[in-house]
Amino acid sequence: MPESRYARDSSDIDVRSQLIFTDDTVDALQFVAALLDTVPLASESGADELSEPAQLSRLLAAWKYSGRHDGDARELAEVRAARDRLRALWALDRDAAVDEVNAILAQARALPRLVRHDDEDWHIHATSPEAPLAERILVEAAMAFVDVIRADATERLRTCAADDCEGSFLDLSKNASRLYCSARCGNRVAARAHRARAADAG
Repeated sequence: MPESRYARDSSDIDVRSQLIFTDDTVDALQFVAALLDTVPLASESGADELSEPAQLSRLLAAWKYSGRHDGDARELAEVRAARDRLRALWALDRDAAVDEVNAILAQARALPRLVRHDDEDWHIHATSPEAPLAERILVEAAMAFVDVIRADATERLRTCAADDCEGSFLDLSKNASRLYCSARCGNRVAARAHRARAADAG
């Protein structure tokens, strides 16, 4: 995976089996998390990492995102709007998420079908590969959310517990106990707590 915060740990296979998450669902959700984490309060640079078309191109290449990619300002604006919509969806409770997922699928007139391309085995697409990029991102995210909702697992769509980070991540730990989007955030919070205890003791 392009970023360590999205890497799977050794428990992933067990968790996917327990939750009935397919590989393509996990990959779609982790792509969504990577997209959401391009906002300033979540990005590693602290800047908006989706402010120019070249940045979007790099994100798509890193995640081997297939299909139409225009690479222009209009497409970028549409993807940024999709990012905002998905950030809101990520935080919704299960029932509210159903309404938004249904709305996304209806607006795109999504038609699920099995496809196989590149190095990928059979998986589901619900839009044409020539549909606008933002539409495909929204629909593929919505299709992944269908699995999450059916598994009653929306609590695994997490936002970093660090008070200075809004990173998004898919919690694949066995007991759904992961708190931070990355080891860096976890270490930073632990160091801060250690300093606070030392100050109190002194």
